[in-house]
Amino acid sequence: MQTDDELGDSPVDCCTPSTGERKSVANQPSVTERGEHKVEQVSLPGGSFAMGDSSGDGNQRDGETPVHKVRVSPFEIDATSVANADFSRFARSTGYLTEAENWGFSAVFHLALAARPDELMGPLGGAPWWLGVRGADWKHPGGSLSTLDGRNNHPVVHVSWNDAQAYCRWVGRRLPTEAEWEYASRGAQVGARYPWGDELMQGRAWRTNIWQGEFPVKNTSSDGWLTTAPVRSFHPNAYGLWQTVGNVWEWCADWFDASYYSRSPASNPKGPAGGQERVMRGGSYLCHDSYCNRYRNSARSFNTPDSSMGNAGFRTVASTSPATL
Repeated sequence: MQTDDELGDSPVDCCTPSTGERKSVANQPSVTERGEHKVEQVSLPGGSFAMGDSSGDGNQRDGETPVHKVRVSPFEIDATSVANADFSRFARSTGYLTEAENWGFSAVFHLALAARPDELMGPLGGAPWWLGVRGADWKHPGGSLSTLDGRNNHPVVHVSWNDAQAYCRWVGRRLPTEAEWEYASRGAQVGARYPWGDELMQGRAWRTNIWQGEFPVKNTSSDGWLTTAPVRSFHPNAYGLWQTVGNVWEWCADWFDASYYSRSPASNPKGPAGGQERVMRGGSYLCHDSYCNRYRNSARSFNTPDSSMGNAGFRTVASTSPATL
């Protein structure tokens, strides 16, 4: 098994390339009206759990340790990632344009490319499998020659943290803290690697949508999908949440700091007060244990809040107790 250092690229370059550090876009419509959030909800009672990597699978630079006891207050969470149909209602109702649409490009994995040669901007972040593509956005996930036909129930991608926040404002919800996200993903499985337990597969059956084959040149798609799968594929965890690991990375509310766990409060941690990158959780269809085994409950990654790419989306939460965030 190769390490990230042997591959010569950072885990962020491999998994979620940065397309950010650009100037804010002017003249965005103000998202002040309230929209309807149609994603099924799962109500969780809250409680205490052991947060962090207890199996020794994590990368030190990601800050998955020390394992520490955390209490979260009751909340409700989307049973699935926000789908294209959900985001489309938001965009149509508000006129909102994502950062990828305004800047005119986003990051596309090379095997998912559907664009004209003159729209290619070259590799991003030193990882040749990620291409900057003009015309790539949530409505055109592979580039200008792609559409959402047949993908209404796939997770929306090419949305930045800022875009996810705009959707949350529209529906009166918020992004989960990473403590809430991990509590929900674990599904009451104490210390388990995955939402269903410690074994990646059930017999010969895949439990989630990740890479199979030789990364990054050949994906056998033995789980049924080259890129995103519908949000209700495989099986939900014991709490009723679908695909918290694999499929798409999910933005969380927190700023990222690899040393945060050593000083995290025991009750409803919200992450550090500031930073440069926001936390992402869950891994994606591109994760493979040869370079990015972050399709685990405790795995963490990060990216700048204005970055967008073809393997990142989000789900939302709402507090159900006045004593919470």
